[in-house]
Amino acid sequence: MHFNGTIWRPPYEAGSLLLQATAGCTHHACKFCTLYQDLPFRFRMSPLEEIEADLQEAQLWSTDPLCLLSARLQGLPSAGRVRRVFLTGANPFVLQAERLEAIAERIRTYFPSVESIGCFARVTDVALKRDEDLLALHRLGYDGITIGAETGDREALTFMNKGYSPHAIVEQASRLDQAGIGYSFFYLTGIAGADRGREAAEHSAAVFNQTHPQRIGASMLTVFPESPLYQDIQQGRWKEAGELEKLAELKTLLECLTIETRFETDGASNQIQIRGNLPRDRERLIASLDRWTAEADEKSLRRYRENLRHL
Repeated sequence: MHFNGTIWRPPYEAGSLLLQATAGCTHHACKFCTLYQDLPFRFRMSPLEEIEADLQEAQLWSTDPLCLLSARLQGLPSAGRVRRVFLTGANPFVLQAERLEAIAERIRTYFPSVESIGCFARVTDVALKRDEDLLALHRLGYDGITIGAETGDREALTFMNKGYSPHAIVEQASRLDQAGIGYSFFYLTGIAGADRGREAAEHSAAVFNQTHPQRIGASMLTVFPESPLYQDIQQGRWKEAGELEKLAELKTLLECLTIETRFETDGASNQIQIRGNLPRDRERLIASLDRWTAEADEKSLRRYRENLRHL
């Protein structure tokens, strides 16, 4: 399989066939991000020949008796029927609709059982598509895309160079709704900095409550020395929120969200992990957070953050 650098996928895509469509990020300017710094290029679009070769290899591993036996001897799970493909790369949805259509056609050729295709997307990637493009992509199976919205707080979005506004999140989510393409949001707890957690959570809930994400996956901001944000901290331009403040921010977000959605804090950045459906499980999730917070202390939580080598 053709993969460049570390491969990132959402926790909920663990059962999907991973297929590289792009590598790197077209934006590559978010101050906190270090995910794609191991690549020797900023962004690369996988040639269709590579994608087809990977599909052929994946098909072989899921059907060839010798490959199935090898997987069994290695203790690997049985491939079974492939029902979902996740395109890897920071934002494959940036590709032109015609390119995404060509990828979908090749997926169907080798895996007729595939029911849906997901990927990471930036808010700005959706804006590049015409309404008819989004409708066509939905018909081809694109669904359940993951958008790193991060926050609905305008000040934080601007400082972190996200490249879009809170209004754009609502506008582009509405266009996905109209096209029938489901989506999930990533929320980055702590992105607004020290003493602004509650305000950022309230602003974010106000934005997210105007949308219909299938899931909101919250991660904790972890600042690595290689990031531009680390330099801002060293030079006094930004102050990181404490770990207990981040937990308080998460609680505020849960209190303020009114939409029906799945809420999860999976992923390595979260020492405290909770999962449930809103609004049904709101009180249970908040109670769980309260218990964790009562038993935790800033020092131990910070130690966990500082010992994280990667996300």
